[in-house]
Amino acid sequence: MITFDTPFQGVIKEKSTPSKIVLTLSDVTIEAPKTKRVSSKYIKKLSIIPLNNSTQIVATIANSHIHFLASKTTDGYGLRLRFLAQKRATKNQTKEESQNPLSMLPTSKGPNISNSYYIVIAIMLIGIIILLYLKKKVTTKQKTTPNKSKKAPWLFESTNITPQKEQQQKENKTNSVTIRFQKAINEDNSVVMLDFGAQSYLVLMGKSNILLDKFTDEKPSSQQEFESILQSRHEELESFLSTTDSAQNENIQEPLQAYKERAATLRYSENQ
Repeated sequence: MITFDTPFQGVIKEKSTPSKIVLTLSDVTIEAPKTKRVSSKYIKKLSIIPLNNSTQIVATIANSHIHFLASKTTDGYGLRLRFLAQKRATKNQTKEESQNPLSMLPTSKGPNISNSYYIVIAIMLIGIIILLYLKKKVTTKQKTTPNKSKKAPWLFESTNITPQKEQQQKENKTNSVTIRFQKAINEDNSVVMLDFGAQSYLVLMGKSNILLDKFTDEKPSSQQEFESILQSRHEELESFLSTTDSAQNENIQEPLQAYKERAATLRYSENQ
């Protein structure tokens, strides 16, 4: 740190050699030369020599890679000299650039970035204009095209039933026969409850079809109720089944008896 009696307004000139750095301060005077040895890894000795209307500062440096930085104080009464080792960045930087191929690629500059920004904005505006044009065109076409009745999708079809359809459904139900319950009695016969219109009919079906009963109000609503009705009519069902079997046996025996009688008649006529 060098101090002055008045604020320093002069100029600093630098001259460097491999072993020394010479600084010349213009408009600066000193009474007598001064020399000071410095125990630093950057400089060995510092000398201040007066010249004509100037002062020379000679710094003996440790090697040729030392450089200095000079800065004045805010009031101008002081001058700070800093001696620093110069970084060997040139060779290292060259090696790094050769090892890193990406560093050789050209980088985008400020004007190119701004141009790209404007290009993107222009493309977006053009796209918006095209979309608005297409939307307007489709809307105009829909207005000019006559409205046609379109069938609604099945998911949104109306579930309202007109009185005519309801009456038709009732008639279809009235004219159709459905089986409410059914139970097998044996291999040849079964009891079935049929729904026809507002009536339910209990029928013995098999080798012969017999109407057992008719229901209007108190219809069985479950299989258990149906089987309880059959249980209550067990004797009646047995009677119908036995009658049916006997009638079938008679139908079988009648042709056999007639054949026997005819054979006997033929024998009697031959004997005469």
